[in-house]
Amino acid sequence: MSRIDYFHDPNAPQANSVVPSVTAVVRDESGNILLIHKTDNDLWALPGGGHDVGESVDQTVIRKVEEETGVAVVVEDIVGLYTDPQHVMAYDDGEVRQQFSICFHARPVGGTLRTSSESKEVRWVSPTDLDKLDIHPSMRLRIEHGLDGSRTAPYIG
Repeated sequence: MSRIDYFHDPNAPQANSVVPSVTAVVRDESGNILLIHKTDNDLWALPGGGHDVGESVDQTVIRKVEEETGVAVVVEDIVGLYTDPQHVMAYDDGEVRQQFSICFHARPVGGTLRTSSESKEVRWVSPTDLDKLDIHPSMRLRIEHGLDGSRTAPYIG
């Protein structure tokens, strides 16, 4: 399913759903960040996705990172909470989802990089190379917050 992200766009469609979701800032021992090249919008992003009934939010992080990247992680702490009503995602099935995302720091503990149906490329990226990738502004904000160790977990609403 394809998707279009609208970020502070006056022409964005009206949201008709909210789905709690997670993303994870995962860094390797060299400080590189784990990113996926998404199949739904052709942008680079942190791994993550929707929270399922019956799981804790840290289980969601662990599941989504492994599903999308092949990397097993341990959740460490929260990067921030992102609920900007001016950020909506329109899917080709008619759903227009308002952003509701919790971003976490996670540490890799195993696994092997691989793609999935949601990721056409997966790689460890040096923070100095982020400007070379097409990253949505809202995702870039999470990455910047995740890389800034001096911050307390921000609420971006």
